[in-house]
Amino acid sequence: MSQTAVVIRTSRPNFLVMAPLCVGLGVALAWRRPETPPPFLDILLVFIGALLAHAAVNMLNEYEDFTSGLDLHTRRTPFSGGSGALPQLPSAARSVLLGALVTLGLVVVIGLYFLSQRGLPMLILGGAGVALVITYTRWITRSPLLCLLAPGLGFGPVMVLGTVVALGAPINAAAVAVSVISLLLVSTLLLMNQIPDAEADRRGGRYHAVIVLGVYKAAWLAGAMLLASYGVLALALVSSWLPPATALGFITLPLALWITFKLPQVAGDHHSLPPVLAVNVACLLATLALLVVGMSM
Repeated sequence: MSQTAVVIRTSRPNFLVMAPLCVGLGVALAWRRPETPPPFLDILLVFIGALLAHAAVNMLNEYEDFTSGLDLHTRRTPFSGGSGALPQLPSAARSVLLGALVTLGLVVVIGLYFLSQRGLPMLILGGAGVALVITYTRWITRSPLLCLLAPGLGFGPVMVLGTVVALGAPINAAAVAVSVISLLLVSTLLLMNQIPDAEADRRGGRYHAVIVLGVYKAAWLAGAMLLASYGVLALALVSSWLPPATALGFITLPLALWITFKLPQVAGDHHSLPPVLAVNVACLLATLALLVVGMSM
């Protein structure tokens, strides 16, 4: 395996679809202002910036987990434990770090362009996004509350609201509602994916909600957060913050209910857990896609 292949694998390409969907929510909100549709170049740059930011945090996470020795103790699943690429080719560690820094540098360049267009709001949201990328693995994973919320903050308020601001649309109740839904869905995803990693994370010095609560209570917390995202959608619809077509998001509610009650039953079983994690990934991606479609109708 070449060093280039390792760099690509550590960016976790299979999971990068989440960033375009979150950006898609912001783009759909901006397009609801037909009098001033956003320029195509700006839309393209927002999508590129989000993909690069997601790839950068993945590569930094894999690099730091490898250099700390955490990778050597992780029980990998298709949804947790990293790609396993660096343990297969340790000499590629510097290339992965360089790839992460170059990728993050490109994100900053794109951010500076939008900063020149939008000013202070872009600085606040963009700066928060870069800070999350840099600090996630080394510092945020040592704080249970920050580790629980940080992924959702990055893909929700930072990415969704950042897209809205970058494209010149106002931050209104609809934008806040979809950013909170994204926050809950993404933080739930990361919380669930930490369950099989809990023991290895403890050895590696991490201190997140699964370690604090134990896998059983963490599983119920994840289910509560997942269902809360549908509660926010219901509130937004009743309050007329979101268009009626976004009720499409409720199509995935049966999956969410199944996940909520199934997860505590299998949280301690490394053989039965991965299928539930797979359904949760599908539920998250489908819900975000349905919300994008609903706001675009």
